[in-house]
Amino acid sequence: MKTIALFLVTAVAEIVGCYLPYLWLNQGRSPWLLVPAALSLTLFAWLLSLHPTAAGRVYAAYGGVYVFVAILWLWLVDGIRPSAWDIVGSLVAVSGMAIIMFAPRSA
Repeated sequence: MKTIALFLVTAVAEIVGCYLPYLWLNQGRSPWLLVPAALSLTLFAWLLSLHPTAAGRVYAAYGGVYVFVAILWLWLVDGIRPSAWDIVGSLVAVSGMAIIMFAPRSA
């Protein structure tokens, strides 16, 4: 559970760090949004360093969690209800993450 929670928090930090500049660039919001965006992306990079396995494996598995969290963001923040295909795709991505992260490995 700790690994999954860490992936979820990491994904939120990345999405916030990218969403705030999006608001500035595409919706004419304040350029001051770049300050919390930079802090959020810094947090994202630091959180990635806390994962207890090889970086390449973390990045590959993280992608699956990112897809899932992005679909949640679509629904909760953008107010767009995910389609059945969005949900199925995100579940496939999370399944891939679980295979990568939790497969038995020799020491």
